[in-house]
Amino acid sequence: MVESSVPIGRFGRLSNRVPLIPSEVAVKRSDPLYNAHAYLTKVPVTAIEPFIEAFTEPGEVVLDMYGGSGMTGVTAMMLGRHGEVRDISVLGRHIGTNYVNLVDERTFRTAARRVVSLARKRVGEVYATSCSRCQQSAELSRTVWSVVYGCGACGEAINYYAAFEASGWTKAAMKCPSCEAAFLTRGARRLGETPVLDTISCACTARLLDQEHIQPLVVPSLDDLAIPDREIGADRQMFQASALAKHDLVTTASFFSPRNLVVLAALHEAIAGVRDKAISGKLLFAFTAILARASKRYQWHPKRPLNASNQNYYVAPAFYEWNVYDLFERKVSAAVRADLYLRSQAGRLGYPGLGSANYQLASADALDLPDQSVNYVFTDPPFGSNIFYSDMNLFQEAWLGAVTEHGDEAVVDRSGNGAARRTPERYERLITDSLKEAHRVLVPEGWLSLVFSNSTGEMWALVQRAITAAGFSLREVSTLDKGQRSVKGLASGFENVVTVDLILSMCKAPKGSAPPIVNAPDGALDLAVDKVLDRSSDPNPSDVYVGVIRQFLRHCWDVTNVDIEGVGLVLRARGFEVDPRSGRLRIAEVDRLAS
Repeated sequence: MVESSVPIGRFGRLSNRVPLIPSEVAVKRSDPLYNAHAYLTKVPVTAIEPFIEAFTEPGEVVLDMYGGSGMTGVTAMMLGRHGEVRDISVLGRHIGTNYVNLVDERTFRTAARRVVSLARKRVGEVYATSCSRCQQSAELSRTVWSVVYGCGACGEAINYYAAFEASGWTKAAMKCPSCEAAFLTRGARRLGETPVLDTISCACTARLLDQEHIQPLVVPSLDDLAIPDREIGADRQMFQASALAKHDLVTTASFFSPRNLVVLAALHEAIAGVRDKAISGKLLFAFTAILARASKRYQWHPKRPLNASNQNYYVAPAFYEWNVYDLFERKVSAAVRADLYLRSQAGRLGYPGLGSANYQLASADALDLPDQSVNYVFTDPPFGSNIFYSDMNLFQEAWLGAVTEHGDEAVVDRSGNGAARRTPERYERLITDSLKEAHRVLVPEGWLSLVFSNSTGEMWALVQRAITAAGFSLREVSTLDKGQRSVKGLASGFENVVTVDLILSMCKAPKGSAPPIVNAPDGALDLAVDKVLDRSSDPNPSDVYVGVIRQFLRHCWDVTNVDIEGVGLVLRARGFEVDPRSGRLRIAEVDRLAS
């Protein structure tokens, strides 16, 4: 859903249509392009599309200097424009380049079958098993593994899966089977991991079967396979945040079962042997897309798989070991669907044909582009200290043979060794310098749209100052809802979580004409909250906070002290609470009873 409300004139142009800046954009993360490969905070093409159409014509140049997975370049190509994409991310360039690497479907599928066949011959049928129903041979689809803990009361081993099952799948009721003491995973000592349940594919039925774990018929061997591995050092934020040393998970290879590690290495070797570089690149694209799911990070749940958390290195108390070949074949098909979708959109949208995209490794504050060579910029920089892309990308980059220099990343360290270097001041300087570079390469009538989100006013103020310092005039603030309502359990209360992004659209201001940032008038916060509540239907605290930030930015009011926690206090003072079932605001129970 896109709502456009603010007309803009493209300076120096004659056009029969009046472009509109989208005021509100709500999209689903379900199109074939989005699903082909995961990447942190990826913006769907359906969210970028209305902005590129509003600000550019076919054949013009669109830049994203914080390119990530290259979705701006993909969208530009889809709309008959030329996309220039820059980022320091090795994984981002790999993904973005192969999104626009359109290959012949038949050739690609044939190559995929061949590399799977070569890998199987290399390591043997390591997923072969027996069916407990018909006693015939079968193939493993996946295995559920359980962490084994030590009981804090008696010291005996507790199989998490078995204890969870015995409690009727109720964590609060879990007990030690030896001493019946209450059991909580928090703070419990991990003793090891054990397989507990197999899901198999057998000729005796068309459906997958669950059965008790059976010892593998073929024991995998590393043999002379090269196993790509990278240390996740103590200088990385995710080493601390995910307590990797505590769980002895200090390298990327340690997150895989021995069996899956062998299969992945064999598959990786076979892909490297493909001579056609375009096909090899696309196969590697499908390969890196499965790595998180092929690892111990793929969380098990009694009702449904919970997928792999892509923002940290969390290994759940129960996790999956999935058949790598199955995962790879699915991603091959997903890559084919993405190619078909991209090709089909050009015709559907009425443009003469697909455009092009060029992705290069470069820092956003030192662009390799000539002055006034870009018509429009759509970019999505890291949101301060929310996510550490280079730390998480290391998981895939270990298999790519090159890694991003994490010290160069535009982030703010939360604590630890890097805090002295990656400060808020450094982050502001990088954002400011990158916006100045965008200002330099933009044509005089060019516009820039910047996606941002944060729960603290200090980070919003930093961006606010950077915009002014770079010589831009903020003209419109749009909301972007990517359907992230379930993040971090919004239904649990006034969490300091923002689930809606803002898109700040700005134009190059004549020198000295950018409006100054001023202090908000007294009572502005309360009035802004009331205004959002009056205009919103069924909001959650995040919606209100983003709405308040939006109003402050539109008025050029300093947002330094506008934190989501403060907005929550205002909402409580007005008698609101959070509905535990929906996460939406409602009048507090005591107020409802009184009325």
